[in-house]
Amino acid sequence: MIDIGLNLAHDSFDADRETLLSDAAAVGVHHMIITGSTLASTQAAIDLAQRFPDALRATAGVHPHHAGELGEQDLPALQRLALLPQVVAVGECGLDYFRNLSPQVDQQRAFRLQLQLAAEIGKPLFLHQRDAHEHFLAILQEYWAAIGRGVAHCFTGGVAEAKAYLDLGLYLGITGWICDERRGAELRAAIRYIPRDRLLVETDAPYLLPRDLQPMPRSRRNEPKYLPHIVAAIAHCRGETAAEVADYSSANARMLFGWPPSAIATPS
Repeated sequence: MIDIGLNLAHDSFDADRETLLSDAAAVGVHHMIITGSTLASTQAAIDLAQRFPDALRATAGVHPHHAGELGEQDLPALQRLALLPQVVAVGECGLDYFRNLSPQVDQQRAFRLQLQLAAEIGKPLFLHQRDAHEHFLAILQEYWAAIGRGVAHCFTGGVAEAKAYLDLGLYLGITGWICDERRGAELRAAIRYIPRDRLLVETDAPYLLPRDLQPMPRSRRNEPKYLPHIVAAIAHCRGETAAEVADYSSANARMLFGWPPSAIATPS
């Protein structure tokens, strides 16, 4: 299995990253992509990918929460990082109007800068959207013809949002949100409509620990070793086996990110 999104540079993992990787491999999660959300965290993600080249790759980007930290003068530094071979996507970039930790105008500006960067260097997008669907989709459509590849990371929406992103050509990344009996109803309805060749799986660790884990870890910290639990929940909602979801989601990750370089048949 391939966990396409986790925040492995987060300080909650400082004491036990190697154990975390071993625990993940023990349950079949051998490859992971570390999310970059600032210039500093992007560099940290790349450092980890260089340290564990067989297991890890990184994204390079600035999350909308940090949009004020990305200006024209910062683009050369971001581009230098994004061009490194350890980086498989530009992002995490997008819009987040749920918290508005950065002004919306700054979020839109930073989003456009990173879309332009992805178009220039030819790497796919790792996208974030929360409570900003219409603006997000409109801006993305302006650049899509020049990019054409990307994933709506941590997709939590319903059927209408899923259809809009699928029609554009995005993959959808599914997290433990699907296991949340309080908030996951829309996603559980939408999951049945995602084609096999567009579905990816991720933990977003240390966040979004599946709420139905038994026993619940005392730390409440999500980890890649819980990805099989998420895959099983997806399979249950779709009327498939966990092995099927694991196989085609991994093939999709290879198709989108070009990594890891292992021959797997394209899902039908």
